[in-house]
Amino acid sequence: MKNVDDLMESAADLAERGLSKGEIADELNVSRETASWLVERSGTATQPTEQPTEAPGGPHDIHVDWSALGRDSSRLNYAGLAMADLLSKQGEDVDLTIGIEKAGAPLATTVARELDTDLGTYAPAKHQWDEGDMDDLGGTFSRNFADIRERECYVVDDTITSGTTMTETIEAIRERGGDPVACVVLVDKQGIEELEDVPVYSLLQVLRVGNGD
Repeated sequence: MKNVDDLMESAADLAERGLSKGEIADELNVSRETASWLVERSGTATQPTEQPTEAPGGPHDIHVDWSALGRDSSRLNYAGLAMADLLSKQGEDVDLTIGIEKAGAPLATTVARELDTDLGTYAPAKHQWDEGDMDDLGGTFSRNFADIRERECYVVDDTITSGTTMTETIEAIRERGGDPVACVVLVDKQGIEELEDVPVYSLLQVLRVGNGD
């Protein structure tokens, strides 16, 4: 991705393939509001959407393209090993790693292998989101992977944009009786050090400086 036009084109392609705006946000590593803005500006939206607060050139957001890692299994493995290293001193009895779908799952696979834990995955509510409030939507843990079973666990994702998805995952784990010990991401756009009393670690922090004017 080189510019906003490329993002709009990608958003349009994903919308035409039937992805929800929440899934588009996940694919492009942007906020849900930015995904709505991109789809609207691309001309593929069927209904007007509420525009996010934006600077003259668009919404206040940062696009992160880590496809150079994602398309190569060796690079992805190295990134996962670095993330595992960030978690290695956190907790003594952790035997489960939860990857947030979609992009967090392959990273969590490497983390789980390196730290010798079981592997679980969580699909957040935003994957179902298109318009309006997300309060009536819920995420799900995959039955094809390990269950929480009141265990201590790590949480792995690729990017933190607002912290909403990570917070949702932490709460979902606790509702199942689990104990999230620490979270880790490739990139944190907010500079978050803790969510819901759980420490958050990142390989990179990307922060906007100034008001974008």
